[in-house]
Amino acid sequence: METKQAELFKILGVTSRIRIIELLKRKGRLTVSDISEYLDITPSAISQHLKILKYAGLVNNERKGYWIPYEINPAALLECYKLLTCLCSCGCLEMKDTQGKENENIKERLEFLSDYERVLQEELSKVTDEIEKLKIE
Repeated sequence: METKQAELFKILGVTSRIRIIELLKRKGRLTVSDISEYLDITPSAISQHLKILKYAGLVNNERKGYWIPYEINPAALLECYKLLTCLCSCGCLEMKDTQGKENENIKERLEFLSDYERVLQEELSKVTDEIEKLKIE
């Protein structure tokens, strides 16, 4: 399991792949040509990145006639999120050196938590919207 996680972080350690994921999250299904135009990267490079992202399970594709649109695999991204949340919720923020800096650390912690709360509220809103869409269908 740890090897797979390390491999995932290696795959996500390439800026172009992060940009592709962000683009697909924002725009939805796109072809290699579309992604190439948006990111100003050659189609062959996009294809290679998508091949790796697909192997990792982060994107899916399905042939639609001549076109092969790619899209995010939300379940895989959720697993990435869970992994990062697990790694980052170890309490390391509380373990910071606080000698003579109590007020500064409280301010930093409050700022961090406020930002984190905002992100969580945005994500909850997206999940709630998706649930409502599925209920209508």
